[in-house]
Amino acid sequence: MSNFFQLLVNEQIKLYIRKSTWIMYILIAVLVVGLAFLSNYSVEQAAKYQDDNWQETLEQENADLQKQMEEDDMMQGFNSTQLEKNNFYLENNIQPRSYDTWQFVMEHDFLLSLVSLFTIIVAAGIIANEFKWGTIKLLLIRPITRTKILAAKYVSVLLFALFTLLFVLIFSWLAGAIFFGVNGMDPHIVLNENDGFAHVSIIGQIIEGYGLQLVTLVMMATFAFMISAIFRQSSLAIGIAIFLMLSGNMIVSFFSEYNWAKYILFANTNMSQYINGSPMFEGMSLGFSLAVLTVYYIVFLVLAWVFFTKRDVAGH
Repeated sequence: MSNFFQLLVNEQIKLYIRKSTWIMYILIAVLVVGLAFLSNYSVEQAAKYQDDNWQETLEQENADLQKQMEEDDMMQGFNSTQLEKNNFYLENNIQPRSYDTWQFVMEHDFLLSLVSLFTIIVAAGIIANEFKWGTIKLLLIRPITRTKILAAKYVSVLLFALFTLLFVLIFSWLAGAIFFGVNGMDPHIVLNENDGFAHVSIIGQIIEGYGLQLVTLVMMATFAFMISAIFRQSSLAIGIAIFLMLSGNMIVSFFSEYNWAKYILFANTNMSQYINGSPMFEGMSLGFSLAVLTVYYIVFLVLAWVFFTKRDVAGH
């Protein structure tokens, strides 16, 4: 176990000593700050509800929305939803909350897609680069099994994904706190859910939003790791993994007329389909998707292990 821990530490040092890794974090930071600037409009819109006469403000807004709907039929969809939301506030005596860092973090959970992209790049190169740089022999001459080496590299990829995810969450929260402030530590917000509007916990929404995307993150990182072990080319692993991540939904839609399409990886990574109550295919359930993903996960790791442990590196 001590050997494995030392291997893991070495992999983390090799990963974070690279300039490319820190460039990834700098890009995330710049993007978060840019998004904070763009969110200023939301702050201005929410400020008008913070006075003591917020009920009158909402009632006047409802009257304006009704007038717009009468004058322009194209405003029916958006305005009717906003009317329903305003009425929910009024009927339940809930004052619209001011925009703060919690809502900023909740609204930008799509940043996890960037985490997935960077994790794919790391996973794709963590084995392939050893062959590219010729350091694979130095790694394998140690009195440590190849299985431990492979496991250390894979766990290092998962740790990178975890650390990067935490960086996104913490930096987003801090940036939001600087720009918008912190409006309490138990924030709630009115959101439109399946059965209508509800007053829900923002922290719960953040956990749900980021948590659901973790499935895709882990599966695509594992896939890129497998490709890296099989082909020893980081560019190939990165290209294939990113292509599949971006086009996964299109692939599923293309084969949607076939019943076997529900076994495609990307038909099962979107766990929000079960929260929304609308699975992509008949017969799919949360248990079904978890079982399918488990099979894919095991296959990816087994293939990576077989190719890495059985490959002859004498010629490299």
